[in-house]
Amino acid sequence: MPLTVNIDLSDDDLKHFARAADIARQRGANLTNAQVLSAATDMLTQARNSNPPEYVQDRLVVLERLIAMMGDEGWALGEEDAANVRAALVYFASAYDAIHDTIPVLGFLDDAIMIELCARELRHELDAYDDFCEFRDREAERRGLEPGRVGRTDWLDVRRTELQERMRNRRSRDFNGGFGSGFGTGYGSSSGYGPIRPYAPVSRGGSFRFR
Repeated sequence: MPLTVNIDLSDDDLKHFARAADIARQRGANLTNAQVLSAATDMLTQARNSNPPEYVQDRLVVLERLIAMMGDEGWALGEEDAANVRAALVYFASAYDAIHDTIPVLGFLDDAIMIELCARELRHELDAYDDFCEFRDREAERRGLEPGRVGRTDWLDVRRTELQERMRNRRSRDFNGGFGSGFGTGYGSSSGYGPIRPYAPVSRGGSFRFR
């Protein structure tokens, strides 16, 4: 019989995760983007191989999208935009862990929460990248191409530029500060954390619901 658990996170709890993100960035300052991607991918693989609970599995999908976004040649993030994504991924490339990953059921709980917070901070980036991938898939199929083999190409340039400009405009409008400046202060008001909505805006405090 499944069990639903609600976890309330106060502003102080969110500050704890913001500090953890800061520690991770400091520890990963000398890592290359390739090393961050490799380490985050290793963590993703380890988490999936551990047969984690559903609430972790759901959030690993979001981590996978962040990794894909960072390494996608066709998406070709500029330096500043890539730095925002790197700031999220470097947490999963560091040795910092509030709950040891080998603990059954709970081992990846802190990682799942951090993924959720990262997704809320980077919701505009994730929305834009999802739209880009959908466009690329449709166009590749129409042109008889395999989407996974399409890199940087002229017919993607216009759409990529449009989506990244939209992403920056929305981020500039909603976000006052950089990643980790304080979870819950980035995107203004929302209805709270509730059940998983990976791209929902950040609120101050709130709850996560895990099934």
